[in-house]
Amino acid sequence: MTSEELAKYIDHTLLAPEATSLEITNLCAEARKFNVAAVCFSPSFLPLSVGLVPTEIAIACVVGFPSGAHAADVKAFEATRAIENGATEIDMVLNLGFIYSANWLELGDEVAAVRKAISTASKKRALLKVIIESSALTDQQIIAACRVAVANGADFVKTSTGFHKSGGATVHAVELMRLTVGDLIGVKASGGIRTRETALEMINAGATRLGTSATGAILAG
Repeated sequence: MTSEELAKYIDHTLLAPEATSLEITNLCAEARKFNVAAVCFSPSFLPLSVGLVPTEIAIACVVGFPSGAHAADVKAFEATRAIENGATEIDMVLNLGFIYSANWLELGDEVAAVRKAISTASKKRALLKVIIESSALTDQQIIAACRVAVANGADFVKTSTGFHKSGGATVHAVELMRLTVGDLIGVKASGGIRTRETALEMINAGATRLGTSATGAILAG
């Protein structure tokens, strides 16, 4: 795989709580340079200046980040505001407490609420990526969370925020998520992807997007 091809898998990401507007501007400049799939950052930095990100690069914003413990209507409002301010993709964190308690109806309701919110707010279909925090879950919980997410409108399932103490993406989790959702739903691996070798391992395991802040190092090999 060439570096140009690999770049189209990458969501170039900056989610540090201390990130500044200047750093987000630099992130977008790097995204243009590398020609990645998307930039990903917190919604407080929206709207962006006109022309900062070309239309072929998606603007992804996180919702309910990083804990996922926000109320469903708060997540829906946050997603709506992000779309209205220019986001084209939403990366939503699931409520881990619902997963641990097997409250699948409540889990589905919050995904459905965000799906409805962004569908109403966007002029064209905005992608919804649902973060399950796979390293904190058993295989059975991963399978159930992915099924609930897809049943309620997720376009992607995503491994991790990169902020949970349990860790980030693993090859095993990506393989299991791909097996669970099939070929028509995206799988995004995120958290701890810092080398080209790891990036390619995740793609070979079934990932169709990679969330990383180490894009330059990965593409340089």
